Amino acid sequence: MDSVSKQALEYLTEVEEAAEDVLSTKQQIVDLDMKRNRNREALHALKHEMPDEEKVKVCFGNMFIKFSKSKTQEMIQKDQEQLEKEINDLRRELKAKVKCLNDTEGKPELRGYNLSPLSADELKAVNSLLKR
Repeated sequence: MDSVSKQALEYLTEVEEAAEDVLSTKQQIVDLDMKRNRNREALHALKHEMPDEEKVKVCFGNMFIKFSKSKTQEMIQKDQEQLEKEINDLRRELKAKVKCLNDTEGKPELRGYNLSPLSADELKAVNSLLKR
């Protein structure tokens, strides 16, 4: 194989690896988001469809365990917080991976891609300035 073919093959391999990394991160986000939605449905069912004093069965792996409704809600809520954190971390990683992919492909940087939303405090400050 001549050097041009070898360079082209290396370039395509780098691009393919970077693209695969981006796609796998996106799939992880989708999977975690689906789990987060199932948890949200479970919390809604616990709040609105179950009597307060009743114990509920929770599935852990291949067995069901009875817990109090409040303990179950607390566990699901902690799981939700952990999922939120993981999803946000993966989204931050995804931005870096997309930038790396674009650099590998020789594409220009995406404009506005690194923007982040205003925090609650920043939003309050902007609203107070606009109301003057």
